[in-house]
Amino acid sequence: MIHFVGAGSGAPDLITIRGKKYLEEADVVIYAGSLVNPQLLDYAKEGCEIYNSAKMTLEEVLDVMYAAEEKGLVTVRLHTGDPCLYGAIREQMDVLDEKQIAYDSCPGVSSFCGAASALNLEYTLPDVSQSVIITRMAGRTPVPEKESIESFASHHATMVVFLSTGMLEELSSRLIEGGYTADTPAAIVYKATWEDEKTAVCTVGTLAETARRENITKTALMIIGDVVTHSHYQRSELYNPAFTTEFRQASK
Repeated sequence: MIHFVGAGSGAPDLITIRGKKYLEEADVVIYAGSLVNPQLLDYAKEGCEIYNSAKMTLEEVLDVMYAAEEKGLVTVRLHTGDPCLYGAIREQMDVLDEKQIAYDSCPGVSSFCGAASALNLEYTLPDVSQSVIITRMAGRTPVPEKESIESFASHHATMVVFLSTGMLEELSSRLIEGGYTADTPAAIVYKATWEDEKTAVCTVGTLAETARRENITKTALMIIGDVVTHSHYQRSELYNPAFTTEFRQASK
């Protein structure tokens, strides 16, 4: 069996109980070394084979999986955050399907959730934003044209931008071109939930300047929208005494 496991956003105690159990039982661990906190490997048992996929190709990762399967071993493929976001897991699973090798997926705490916790932030404030757009800038790997920053910005929903710390000047200009004003609240969160986590609240127009001042060049995500300053929102109707729910009658 191969377990695709979400390592969580960084802190080793933010992996799920299930994910930790899989790590403890694994005979082979292939972890995304460029982003996964290596402290998580302390959960692996003595004698477990450890591979850093940051130095491997897809084919090399699959070869390790094949070899483990032939020996009847348990493999954990440890991805950062939750594997379903920028995890490149589907290309692995498709090949495993072809080979009729069994696998499953264990969710994890994404860094966009870790970033919200670092700022004590709620992404979906009533009357401010009820949608979260998770995206990234096009760099060496493209983004579909229909998913441009400008098109997403036009919705004025909350935006979380991954994998774009080195392109903040361009990100700012494209956000403004799409409809955000330069003074729209924004935040940069570096290594959310890690020991060296760093947060900076700024505006769309000062993203690049803020990153330079804080010496943030990678491993960060950007949050865009009025939820960053958590102001001008309406209280939740769910807990409003004048609002009837399935479980509670409104008070007179």
